[in-house]
Amino acid sequence: MSLRIAFMGSPQFSVPTLEAILAAGHDVACVYSQPARPAGRGKQLTKTAVHEAAERHGLAVRTPENFKAAADREAFAALKVDTAVVVAYGLLLPKAILEAPRLGCFNIHGSILPRWRGAAPIHRAVMAGDKITGVQVMKMDVGLDTGPVMLTATTPISGDDTTGDVHDRLSALGAGLMIEGLALLEAGPVTLHPQAEEGVTIATKVNPAEARIDWARPAADVSAHVRGLSPFPGAWFDLDGQRIKVLHAKTEPGRGKPGEVLDDGLLVACESGAVRLTRLQRAGKGQMTAVEFQRGARISGGRHLT
Repeated sequence: MSLRIAFMGSPQFSVPTLEAILAAGHDVACVYSQPARPAGRGKQLTKTAVHEAAERHGLAVRTPENFKAAADREAFAALKVDTAVVVAYGLLLPKAILEAPRLGCFNIHGSILPRWRGAAPIHRAVMAGDKITGVQVMKMDVGLDTGPVMLTATTPISGDDTTGDVHDRLSALGAGLMIEGLALLEAGPVTLHPQAEEGVTIATKVNPAEARIDWARPAADVSAHVRGLSPFPGAWFDLDGQRIKVLHAKTEPGRGKPGEVLDDGLLVACESGAVRLTRLQRAGKGQMTAVEFQRGARISGGRHLT
């Protein structure tokens, strides 16, 4: 027995779940994804990772800008699916879409709700220095990630993890968790757990203005800030008018004025403690280790970074 499913997702994070659903033998009636948009230096129209994955499997793909048009809502309802699986789709679904599937719509969310509801839960968890996060399968309602939870899987966040590292782990965890959830839906009825009313935080999109490194913060905060913005959009500092991205930094003992470079290995003083910059990137260049970066930049101890 299998479920008839509408899959709704856009970035690479969503692809393992789509692949797992197909491998489990479910019937994917249609895939919904964000429209192709200009990307890269050439600004060529580029399909989402989910769109490309769906085409590899010969699946029908729809890319509405939203579901305001009655025709788009009616086309979704006409699929007569058992459920919709939603993974980082990028649209808030209206009530008409949420209520069309027989069993409702189920979302994979990359946090332990109600902490970090919203668009950037992985970034925010790492930036905040959270020690643990996870993925949850929740039944969607009209609120922002407010629906009841069916299943949870957790993972620790180490002092070495970047958002990219956590993203990849949660993507794989979420795929397996959704397959488990679909099996429960097939067997039915499922048990859903309302979210706690306390501890709500909102994971707003990362504002580019946040990316500049503030050395006048404790070293642990600076490290978390750097790792939380890696690989994208990348925390940065200014060096002779050039923006230098820092893609990894770890805390180490050290004392000095905030922004002071304490040795030739890119140990930089913070408000308390220091951070070692271990992976950097110049504009238009690839990532470099600190040793590689120093061959060209040669930021010596005693210099002050703004």
